[in-house]
Amino acid sequence: MSIKKKWITFLYTISTGTRKVRNLLTPIGAIIFGALVIIFILAAMYIDSILNLPSLYGKVWSVIISAFFLISGLFFVGWSVIYFFKAKGTPVPVNPPPKLICTGPYYYSRNPMLTGIFLVMFGIGFWIGSISLILIFTPLFIFVNIIELKKIEEPELEIRLGKEYIEYKKRTPMFFPDLWKLLKFRR
Repeated sequence: MSIKKKWITFLYTISTGTRKVRNLLTPIGAIIFGALVIIFILAAMYIDSILNLPSLYGKVWSVIISAFFLISGLFFVGWSVIYFFKAKGTPVPVNPPPKLICTGPYYYSRNPMLTGIFLVMFGIGFWIGSISLILIFTPLFIFVNIIELKKIEEPELEIRLGKEYIEYKKRTPMFFPDLWKLLKFRR
């Protein structure tokens, strides 16, 4: 069995296992994800300093852009978390809601929380004036997440949720909402 299959099987086993094990692993998963975000931000700052890249820090327009990205991103993260908790689950893949969520932000995007995280990372990039966080490390983080979602999380969701998830995946974009759906705003 390949490492990919083992990881998918592990996620499936844990996410369908006992609540006690899921609750134990949830903070570990959250800490690992948070650490990865911080590593990408710190790596960008390090690269900026090594390459002596110019800083955007202190420019009025960068503060405005930063505020837009940070507020938008935190909104998406908060809105997503609320829907996870309402469905008696968490955002961490080892402790998901027992049923597919297709309402709220999940009506517009399969991963609105990650969309929010990406926006926050762009916002931090403008806030701290990091060109490499904006142009290299946040896009790289997005790419890494796309690979992980396509290779690990989505196959596990297809196994656990079946046809319902496959249909949801066909009609709902991965990250960025369809503008027509947004114009029809639906809860």
